[in-house]
Amino acid sequence: MAAAARGFGGVWCWVWQRGGGWCPAPAPRRQRAVSCNARGGAVLAGKSGLAPWVPVVGLEIHAQISSNSKLFSGSQVQFAAPPNSLVSFFDASLPGTLPVLNRRCVEAAVMTGLALNCSINKKSLFDRKHYFYADLPFPGQTILLMKFPFTEGKLRVDANVSVHHPGEPYGVRTEVKNINSIRFLAKAVDYEIQRQIEELENGGTILNETRAFDSKLGCTVPMRDKEGKQDYRFMPEPNLPPLILYDAKSLPANMNHQQVVNIDWIHERLPDLPSVKRAKLVEQYGILPEHSFTLLNEDGLTEFFENVVKQTQMKPKKVIGWILNDLLSYLKQHSLTVKESPVSPFLLADLLNLLEKKEISSTAAKQVLAELWKGEGKAPLEIVKEKELELIQDQKELEQICQAVIDGQENEVMAIKAGNQKVLNKLIGLVQRETQGRSNPVLVKQLLEKKLSE
Repeated sequence: MAAAARGFGGVWCWVWQRGGGWCPAPAPRRQRAVSCNARGGAVLAGKSGLAPWVPVVGLEIHAQISSNSKLFSGSQVQFAAPPNSLVSFFDASLPGTLPVLNRRCVEAAVMTGLALNCSINKKSLFDRKHYFYADLPFPGQTILLMKFPFTEGKLRVDANVSVHHPGEPYGVRTEVKNINSIRFLAKAVDYEIQRQIEELENGGTILNETRAFDSKLGCTVPMRDKEGKQDYRFMPEPNLPPLILYDAKSLPANMNHQQVVNIDWIHERLPDLPSVKRAKLVEQYGILPEHSFTLLNEDGLTEFFENVVKQTQMKPKKVIGWILNDLLSYLKQHSLTVKESPVSPFLLADLLNLLEKKEISSTAAKQVLAELWKGEGKAPLEIVKEKELELIQDQKELEQICQAVIDGQENEVMAIKAGNQKVLNKLIGLVQRETQGRSNPVLVKQLLEKKLSE
């Protein structure tokens, strides 16, 4: 016996909507996936070039809810626990024991649905599946599958794939089960679409079957026929009453709030969703939208960025470059998380303040960052003094260096005076090399232009 919830708590899927990307949708009763054009409206041409095909893909995304106990029993959930060590009387199917739905799991499911902008059904019913189970073949034996925990900290995705001609009914679908990565999901869906098109183009038919994706071969292979032939024999679950959820309007006045699941109460406590956070980052700091994606995708990076911004005089648009291009590069190079970074937001802000006040050049700042990464406990200013990385403040000294560079580059000087201003960058670079990066490029450019115009 397998239990399945009708309506809320049942199967969830992601669908591709034209112009909108992947969107979540709850699968309705007795329907395994909700789907639409998987290619955002694009069609694939057949061999003749006259018969286009429209692929349709629905994704069932399965994830384990973070809970201390199982869904229908009070037994503890612990990944890789010894066999039979986390078993209650109910788990052992002792007579007289009844399932009790885990409230934490219901609240987590409601929270997930709200976060995905889905509508939550206030009433859900439970069904049992009755079918031949390979490990327990004798009649009457049943198993409540939903008692047992997952695939730890991982997702499992089932892809429902079909193809059809525009304007015709959807084709027969196949279900590719237990895909465990985004990369394999893309490969499995692409392969299955092409396989079905080729099968139909060659006069064959598509079977309503369950298939598996072989990641080594890069193809899908048949597993078993679908429920139509297997006959799961759904029956109402006698030991689980209907699940009733409430909102602020439907909650009776005399009801104990602690004994019910209130959708509005959960909604009020939801944190900002990623899309909202990204919009706020773009609006508040003036950064590019793609930068906001990176900040949120790296755990702790948003907080790191905001802490640096609070402690530095540098504008956020310049800070984000140091965060994404330099700090993140170091982290990935050493396989560290943001929280494991030896360079704290305070140290990076201190370094950027030196750069913003024009006490060091950007080249010198990168040298200081490399020293900070060693985690020796030195402050940026201390490293600057030790390595003699301060910008040369004596303008007369810079003028002498600029003049020496000009005197040694006659051809370049002639080119600049002939109107080729791009050559000036070479002279600036030569001055920078002579000063070991301790000269202000803006000031150097001004001095060179003045001397070349004399």
